[in-house]
Amino acid sequence: MTSAEAIGTGGQGSGLPAAITLRPPAGPLVPRYGESTLADLATSVLASLGVPGEANPLGLADASRACLLVIDGLGWGLLREHQAAAPFLSELAMSGGPLTAGFPATTVTSLSSLGTGLPPGQHGMLGYQIAVPGTGRLLNALRWDKRVDPRSWQPASTIFERAAAAGIAAFRIAQGSYRDSGLSTAVMRGALYRSADTLGALAGTTAAALEQEPRALALVYEAGLDSTGHVCGCMSDAWRFQLGHVDRLAEQLAGALPQGTALYITADHGMVDVGAADRIDADAVAELRDGVAILGGEPRARHVYAKAGAAADVLDSWRETLGSSAWVASRDEAVAEGWFGPVDPGLADRIGDVVAACAGSTAIVATRAEPRETALLGMHGSLTASDQLVPLLVYGLG
Repeated sequence: MTSAEAIGTGGQGSGLPAAITLRPPAGPLVPRYGESTLADLATSVLASLGVPGEANPLGLADASRACLLVIDGLGWGLLREHQAAAPFLSELAMSGGPLTAGFPATTVTSLSSLGTGLPPGQHGMLGYQIAVPGTGRLLNALRWDKRVDPRSWQPASTIFERAAAAGIAAFRIAQGSYRDSGLSTAVMRGALYRSADTLGALAGTTAAALEQEPRALALVYEAGLDSTGHVCGCMSDAWRFQLGHVDRLAEQLAGALPQGTALYITADHGMVDVGAADRIDADAVAELRDGVAILGGEPRARHVYAKAGAAADVLDSWRETLGSSAWVASRDEAVAEGWFGPVDPGLADRIGDVVAACAGSTAIVATRAEPRETALLGMHGSLTASDQLVPLLVYGLG
C-alpha cells in the first residue's frame, strides 16, 4: 500500500473511519486530527460507552464494555505485508482500516493521545525527548525525570478518570514495571492497574477484570513487537515470528472477553528499518550542530532547540543540509501546517525551534549523544505512511 491510495472503510456505527484519501508520497502525511487519529479513537470509545460530552467522530457503536488492545509498533502497512504470519488480525483487517497516529508517531505521544483523547498539541507530550522550558535540559518521557511532576506536566483529565466519573469501571492491563512510571501517571492515571507480564496473562487478566463489571473500559498494552522491531528490524524473521505470537494473543483475548464486549485493536505507530546508508549523523555534520543548544526528539522526528538568536540560521542550515531527506519546518510553520493538531499556546515552547520529520527511511542519528537510540535498526516517528498509519480493527460488534 502506498500513501497515495484511497482507503475505503466502514461508516456510521461500524466502528471504522470513513474513507481516507491520503496525501501523495511527495508530501508529509499530516494526521487527520478530529477525524481519524488515536485521540479520536479514545473519545469515540468513551462515547460508545455512554460517557457524556465525548465526541464520536469514528461512529463507534454503543457497547456496555469496551476493550482497547494496543500492540506497540504494529503499523498498518506491516500488517498488510505479513498477512500469513497474523491470520486472525489479517482477517479483521479485511473489514478494518487505518488511522493516523499523530505527530510524532512515537509511543510517548501516541499513548498520551489514547490516554487523554487529546491531540499532541493539547496534551503536550510532544515526543520521546522534549525540552523542559527554561531549564536547558530534555525530558525523556520513557525514563522520566523526578524533577518534573507528571501531573503538572500533563494536567488534563484522562479517559480513565472520565470513564470512572460516569460510573464505568476503568482498567489498564500491562507489564507491572509500567505501573508507577512518570508516563503512566501523566496520561494513564485513574485506571485500576492490573499487572500482566506475559501474553497469556494479558488475555486472562483482562477477561477476569471485565467479567466482574457490567460497564467497563480496559486498555491492554503489548510491547514485545515494538522491541523486537527496534533490535532486529521490522522486516526480520524475528519480527514476523513475534507477530505470530501477538496474533494469537489477539485471538485468545477476543475469545475470552465477556459476551457483548467491543474489542478494538490498534497500535501507537508503524516502523521502518533504517540501513547504514540512510543514517545522517548529527554529531558528525557540523551544519546540523551549528547554533543548536539541544537536540531533542528521536532519529526520525527531531525537535531542534536553537541558541538565542540562532533559530533562523538553524532552520536554513537544516533545510540546506537535509534537502529532500526530511521535511524541515520552523515551530510556527509546523504548528500552522497542523503537525501537532491545535496547539495550546502554553505548550508551544516545548516544540523545537526547528522540527524535522524524516522522509523515506532516513534517520538523523546522534552517535555520541544517543548511542542507544542510534544502535536501533527499526525506527519510527515521522510523517510517512509507514510511521503514521496504524490499524483500527473491530471484533465483537455483531
